[in-house]
Amino acid sequence: MIIEKEKFIGLFKENELTITDEMYDKFYEYSELLTDWNNKINLTAITDPEGITVKHFLDSLLIFKYADIKENAAVIDVGTGAGFPGIPMKIYRPDLKVTLLDSLNKRINFLSEVSEKIMLHMECIHGRAEECAKKTELRECYDFAVARAVAAMPVLCEYCLPYVKVGGCFIAMKGPGEDISAAENAVIILGGKIDKIVDYDLNGDGRKIAVVKKISHTPLKYPRNSGQIGKKHL
Repeated sequence: MIIEKEKFIGLFKENELTITDEMYDKFYEYSELLTDWNNKINLTAITDPEGITVKHFLDSLLIFKYADIKENAAVIDVGTGAGFPGIPMKIYRPDLKVTLLDSLNKRINFLSEVSEKIMLHMECIHGRAEECAKKTELRECYDFAVARAVAAMPVLCEYCLPYVKVGGCFIAMKGPGEDISAAENAVIILGGKIDKIVDYDLNGDGRKIAVVKKISHTPLKYPRNSGQIGKKHL
């Protein structure tokens, strides 16, 4: 359920991304599992081959065009949903140590099957972001946290920055209307610094990537519980 190989590879090449035959095969199998599971649980509203290719796979991989992700980096995808951007990142960069975190166990079952069937060897964790960030085995253990989510940037920062090591980065993939500067206070409180904001085009649709550097430890009282986060942003 993706576009045919030659067109797929050409589309990614236009965006400075090189897709091998092996990568294409994995993307194809991932798309088949996504479509099959989507009939049982709600994973995505985008199910046509062009949409899956561009809005899920290409969009996920553009993170490599606009952010420098070092070799063998530990990456956590917070609130990964159907696996975006974490699974495409792992297919494209097998060297990455990818952890997928989601609060819905049915989605974790899907993600685990994808990992097993296309041999990606990812860690899939069921849990709420604000609760898992308190666990010593996860807190400040990752070089990068990534999120492609609809939550406001101050909220995403509180969910994601606690996972990032000092010296690492949180990378947020956002829509064009997001005011990243609205998160500046939250970023400072949580030990970060807004490093880069990139506006880009995805086949005619506006997108934005924000890179937040982790420059100091996140105070232990963060993240707060979901009720507090929802009631008042930092």
